[in-house]
Amino acid sequence: MDPKLKYSLLLKETWGDRLTVETSVAPNELYLTLDPRFVGSLVEICSTLVKSFRAHFVTLVPVDERSTKRSLSVLYIFSVAHDDLFLILSVPVDPRNMELPSISTHVESANWFEREMKDWFGIIAFPNIYRLASHPDWPEDVHPMLKDFKADQKVPRVRGDFEFKRVEGEGIFEIPVGPVHAGIIEPGHFRFSVAGEPIINLEAQLFYTHKATEKIGEGLTPERTVFLAERISGDTSFGHALAFCHAIERMSAIEIPERALVSRTILLELERLYNHIGDIGAIMLDVGYGVGASMASHLKEQLLQSNEILTGSRLLRGMAAIGGIRRNIEDTPSKRQTLHDVSRNQRKSFENLVEIAMSSSSTLDRLETTGQLTHKEAFRLGVIGLAGRASGIDRDLRRDHPHCSYRQLRFKPALHNEGDVLARFNVRIDEVRHSFELLEQLEDLLSEGPTRATHGPIPSGGFALGYAEAWRGEVVHWVMTDGSGKITRWKITDPSFHNWKGVTVAARNNIIPDFPVINKSFNLSYSGNDR
Repeated sequence: MDPKLKYSLLLKETWGDRLTVETSVAPNELYLTLDPRFVGSLVEICSTLVKSFRAHFVTLVPVDERSTKRSLSVLYIFSVAHDDLFLILSVPVDPRNMELPSISTHVESANWFEREMKDWFGIIAFPNIYRLASHPDWPEDVHPMLKDFKADQKVPRVRGDFEFKRVEGEGIFEIPVGPVHAGIIEPGHFRFSVAGEPIINLEAQLFYTHKATEKIGEGLTPERTVFLAERISGDTSFGHALAFCHAIERMSAIEIPERALVSRTILLELERLYNHIGDIGAIMLDVGYGVGASMASHLKEQLLQSNEILTGSRLLRGMAAIGGIRRNIEDTPSKRQTLHDVSRNQRKSFENLVEIAMSSSSTLDRLETTGQLTHKEAFRLGVIGLAGRASGIDRDLRRDHPHCSYRQLRFKPALHNEGDVLARFNVRIDEVRHSFELLEQLEDLLSEGPTRATHGPIPSGGFALGYAEAWRGEVVHWVMTDGSGKITRWKITDPSFHNWKGVTVAARNNIIPDFPVINKSFNLSYSGNDR
């Protein structure tokens, strides 16, 4: 049975007239609208989706349509991996009290999303009322993502305190770190509570790199917004741009040429390669193994140079386009040879790096059992991507919601169960090996044909979900257009937003000197998280 029909019948049977079920243009999206009279059922419905339907919470999208429909709503987006389906629950918000029940008591991965919604939209998921995105000096009653807030208006600052959990007792000390760090690390404030050396609790204050990306996108054409999407997180330039294009293409029912799909998949895997290898070297550097770090840095530089030959950009910028890609990555003998060398010659260099890393007992000793995040904790917090797979979370959008050319490829997601720094190190090693194998398969799939589809105007009043399994984890964009086909709502979800809670839990019961390597083993994006 078609998954949409299957779940439509199942949802109607379970909740009757409380839910209205509607299909969409996108082939694997099913929209559910909760009757305003039954908003009290929200927690029960979301809990049932997770526990009985085995759905995974993906993101939360507040939408302000007061100027056109005199309404506010919140979309709760869930993924049903085994049926390649997204269930999108739309819940109306009464503008008079701006309040919904919190689902985070049953779906803890929604906690940060609810807190961010209060800061940006003023919609309270009661009783989850703590700040997240707005800093202590931001007025409580100013909500910048509402439509009546002008992007260029100046906001007066107020006095406030950073709210964090205080740990008290004999011998307990607080150690503030940041927000300014050494080197090129982006800003983030960490508050450690320690008893001697062991970390008892860790709280993080982020959003120092908030750029109002979603607000800036409002009113732009989709074609122009692609370039903005590339700048959400510099190390995931192609992943974010692709997820945005994917949303527009699904909304518009644009058929992507096969050659473009293969090329997009190659670019995703190239982005995965240079980032994973860079992180492998950075982890070795943090434990003092300079030789291994130097080898990894050299290999990463070779990959970045290959990216530039293939695309004109070391970070793969300027490649994503609605309908395909902007430039051919294999239209000259030089490019074809470069692509061939990446999947063969640089693969040999990587295996030499792995041999060096695994032969260092002092390195392995520093990584093993450090920063453990158990499967239970990772599942509870909703940790995703490579960090989740290192804790036994068997989820990978390349397999679960196949996009680009992944449906045609043979691969098995890397999975480890230990949840420590070594497991996250090993997931990277496995995924690099898989990427080299996938690039060989993709070379065989390259064929003649267009690299970009021609398409008509972007639909007015359309909406859809776009996604990609980027190197850090799943990147998800939900996009809505206005009456002229321009962007009116754009929700960006970087995997870092799911995973920062995992860092704070993994750091507990470790010593302060091990925090840098724990943090590096997750290597989350401040910019992607903050947007």
